[in-house]
Amino acid sequence: MHESVADYVAEHPKMAGVLFTALLLLTQAAPASANAMASTPGP
Repeated sequence: MHESVADYVAEHPKMAGVLFTALLLLTQAAPASANAMASTPGP
């Protein structure tokens, strides 16, 4: 049985905060890792 994310969060309200925190960390970490990986060779 496949349930939607909305149904899962409705059954587990505490997971809404966990999912929000995970998405927030991912949105903050992606640009930081992209900036760290981009290197400009110097002279």
